[in-house]
Amino acid sequence: MLVENGAALRPRRTREERRAVTQALVRRWKRWVQPSLVRRLLLAQICVVALLWGLTVALFLYDSNSVPELVRYGKVYDLILSTAQNLADAPDRQQETLRTLDLTLLETSGDFGSTSDKAPIMQVWQEGVLIYNSNAGMPVMLNSAPGQVETIRVGDREWRARTMTSPLLDTRVMLAEPKIWRFNFTIENRSYYLLPLVISLPFLVFPAWLSVLLALRPWRQVTQETAARGPADLTPLSFEPKHKELRPLVRSINDLLRSVRDRAARERGLIADAANELRTPLDAMRVNVEALKEQTDDAGQRELMANLLRSNDRASRLVGQLQQLMRSDEIPQDALPTVLALDALVQDRISLVEGLAGARGVVLDFASEGATPVFGERESLISMISNLVENAIKYSPDGGTVTVRIAREGRCAVLRVTDQGPGIPPALRERVFDRFFRNPDQTQSGSGLGLAIVKSVLEQHKGRIELDVNPKGNGLQVTVWLPLSTA
Repeated sequence: MLVENGAALRPRRTREERRAVTQALVRRWKRWVQPSLVRRLLLAQICVVALLWGLTVALFLYDSNSVPELVRYGKVYDLILSTAQNLADAPDRQQETLRTLDLTLLETSGDFGSTSDKAPIMQVWQEGVLIYNSNAGMPVMLNSAPGQVETIRVGDREWRARTMTSPLLDTRVMLAEPKIWRFNFTIENRSYYLLPLVISLPFLVFPAWLSVLLALRPWRQVTQETAARGPADLTPLSFEPKHKELRPLVRSINDLLRSVRDRAARERGLIADAANELRTPLDAMRVNVEALKEQTDDAGQRELMANLLRSNDRASRLVGQLQQLMRSDEIPQDALPTVLALDALVQDRISLVEGLAGARGVVLDFASEGATPVFGERESLISMISNLVENAIKYSPDGGTVTVRIAREGRCAVLRVTDQGPGIPPALRERVFDRFFRNPDQTQSGSGLGLAIVKSVLEQHKGRIELDVNPKGNGLQVTVWLPLSTA
């Protein structure tokens, strides 16, 4: 049965493996096609080198085709003329020597076949008689002006020819090359001009990449410092580049950070002032409404005043959360390096909300695996714990259970708060940390600031939070990680 099950599962695992491989290839392809400054600069360097080599090759090609290689050298003509004159009395040796010279010219030109349509032609006359023709099928070529390079058409092919003469025995030597682009001649034979380019380009890639990488090191320093910052860190960048290309960028970033910091400070000040100003009239309103409620026996009026008191409580809670939010956004730096017992803080807050839970029959189940010291600011951590536990009580049904657990995981203290309420849909688990955002399907009243305060406190304490489903059924499980103190 196990074999059958294994055989049945094998195709499924194969499909999953193929899917994983395909996804990995897609990720690699996306990273490759993603625009990169290093790749752009590297390609620019390679293009510049290729352009320089191309210009060099073009210069060589122009120089080679402006005047044919063979007919430009006068010493070659002197050698042939001297050979034909000195061996005039020995025709056999004369023919053999001229043939050797002809093969030498063919070898230097890069074409070893005398019958090739790209091979140069050598014709020698003596006393008006053609004594040597390197290609028997080639007709006699005559220049109109000795010593000049001329273009002569023979059939459908043009030749560039030059004839040199000597008065001794009326000897004439004509050398002609086909009028073709020597670029093709070079590729098909030795690749004299292209070979250095082909060889050098691959070896230029690594030095070019290394030079670009070293040149962009200050840029990476700016990127690393920016990426290492948290969302609440709006202090200017400490790295001050000396490069004129980077200095305006860093200056602009610092100006932007300064502007955002000043604006956030003004907004926090405005909200804090408004919250403080609202606290006094709300307290006065509550005192007056409670006094009026005690002085009347009319049931209708007492119900209206009870509604006013409930509205006053909601407004007071909103004001309190606004004040907590302002404190969590800007924790005094001198208050951070304080060792606090997270388990003791949670136990104290649970004891304070037991009355709120008992009024609705909610059971608080608390357990801790041991001491969990953390670095932090006391009031902010208390605010975070209060919001988590009070939200769990608020959204749990009457008679439900709220479970609070504290444990250690590696170098982190872990706080888990689990309720039996309606939970939060997965699509909204990121948005609930936004200020004033609330689940549209939620029937409970609230300000939408509780989880925003929790997230702000955790950012200040380098912690993190995760929302998940209650593993034992309906409800929400909130997990918070805080770095353990080593002091």
